[in-house]
Amino acid sequence: MCPSTTLVCVPHKVFQKKVFFTTKYLTSHILSLFFVDLDMKLILIIALVFPMSIYAQNWKDLKKAAKELNKELKSTSKQVKELSESDAAAALKETLNKGVEKGVDILSLEDGFYNNLNVKIPFPPEANTVYNKVKKMGMQKELDKAVLSMNRAAEDAVISAKPIFVKTIKNMNINDAINIVKGTNTAGTDYLYENTNSDLIEAFKPNIKSSLDKVNATKHWKKVMSIYNKIPFVKKINPDLELYVTEKTINGLFYILAEEEIEIRKNPQKRTTDLLKKVFGN
Repeated sequence: MCPSTTLVCVPHKVFQKKVFFTTKYLTSHILSLFFVDLDMKLILIIALVFPMSIYAQNWKDLKKAAKELNKELKSTSKQVKELSESDAAAALKETLNKGVEKGVDILSLEDGFYNNLNVKIPFPPEANTVYNKVKKMGMQKELDKAVLSMNRAAEDAVISAKPIFVKTIKNMNINDAINIVKGTNTAGTDYLYENTNSDLIEAFKPNIKSSLDKVNATKHWKKVMSIYNKIPFVKKINPDLELYVTEKTINGLFYILAEEEIEIRKNPQKRTTDLLKKVFGN
């Protein structure tokens, strides 16, 4: 006879072993379905499946097995998380590299700066007084030559920015990647600007100086400033042309880069690789 308090009556010891084996097999499959809070679910599973007559040693064995399974599941979860961060970083770097390549390709062409109103380099705003005074003297052509030559210098020098961007992207901290991917549509471009602007100016300025000389921008600029400074009673000024054109060239490249990042984030057709589709497709 079986005790009235026993949930499942198993009178024979051999049969008890079979029940335990079958129940343990079934429970292992049930446990494998749970990926969160296995320890919390353990008691519920045991209560539903196990007869009260199972020995205490069997309970300990099952609890030990559950803990081992929990460790394995946590390890798997960690690996998936690390893979996601890795994918995010790789996709972000690919996006930024595509933006840099496109920006350099577009802006390094003749009129890449000059005919694009979004990036065209105007006469320095801080020198508006110079511009207006010289223009009134009938020297508009000289002013136009100065503006054109500044843009030509930017078009000539912009290609040298590519290695600086590539280096920065390559060295980007992977811990930043997941936050940038989840950020605004220009979060990647913003990150690059914040972390490369000073380096770009430092590395870019010598190239700009060379390009300014190459396209006679320095010559045209000096002529305009000479005309202005000869005007009686005006305050003599001499804006830093090299720094101005350097900063405007960098800003122009960032503008194109931001446009490309927005396109990749918003337009599925711009996600030309499986990685970009995976990361930005959600």
